[in-house]
Amino acid sequence: MLPRMSDERTPVVFVHGLWLLPSSWDRWATVFEEAGYAPVRASWPGDADTVAQARANPDSVAGKKIGEIADHVAQQIGTLSKKPAIVGHSFGGLLAQMLAGRGLSVASVAIDPAPYRGILALPITTLRSAMPILANPLNRGKAITLTLEQFKYGWANALSDEEAAELHETYHVPGPAAPLFQGASANLNPFSDLKVDTKNPDRGPLLVISGEKDHTVQHAISHAEYKKQTHNSGVTEFKEIPNRGHSLTIDSGWREVCDSSLEFVSRFAG
Repeated sequence: MLPRMSDERTPVVFVHGLWLLPSSWDRWATVFEEAGYAPVRASWPGDADTVAQARANPDSVAGKKIGEIADHVAQQIGTLSKKPAIVGHSFGGLLAQMLAGRGLSVASVAIDPAPYRGILALPITTLRSAMPILANPLNRGKAITLTLEQFKYGWANALSDEEAAELHETYHVPGPAAPLFQGASANLNPFSDLKVDTKNPDRGPLLVISGEKDHTVQHAISHAEYKKQTHNSGVTEFKEIPNRGHSLTIDSGWREVCDSSLEFVSRFAG
């Protein structure tokens, strides 16, 4: 839900990544609202309202690409009465940096952000996490669901089997494969949508958060993004959360990551 145009609170736009819905931010939105902000759970084009609806109609998101998704979120930001802070996870963390690079954010937090053009690190675990999708070129235009075993490896490797299964059942939805194919070719394609303007002086402060045990976006990737972003004139910070995997925004330790994000936003967005 978008804040009323008369709302004087600073909006905080939460941007989800692949295989999640805006509702995955519900607990975060409550924390930020209690802290005096106006939370906005941004949608991707084609997002369903519920997990059940998303699973029943995967074609609604099939074929969606990052440029289209970024423009869709930017349109939602354009309806707000004040420039927001942006918090994103995984491909949402990439989108947060893209939108900040357009000058649309007063402060941004990129959590385990997917890499963009110019980030060369490619750890084995990242390749293994994406390979079930990338191994079949016919997946490019489809919406793909991870099996529980794939989810355990890429997202929930730092969790018990019980919690991994619970998260997979509660949150996981089909996601467009196209962004993964775009990511795989970004450094070979000068026209790739996966570009971030890291030098725009209007980018605003940025915090990059990395989960220490993340298989999908390893430290090498998130820290490379941080290093590239330090060329910006704005504040750029990096924080690693110990013993956490890619599920760090939705698993039982979510509050630590949420509080770290809130502390950063509060320093720069009032």
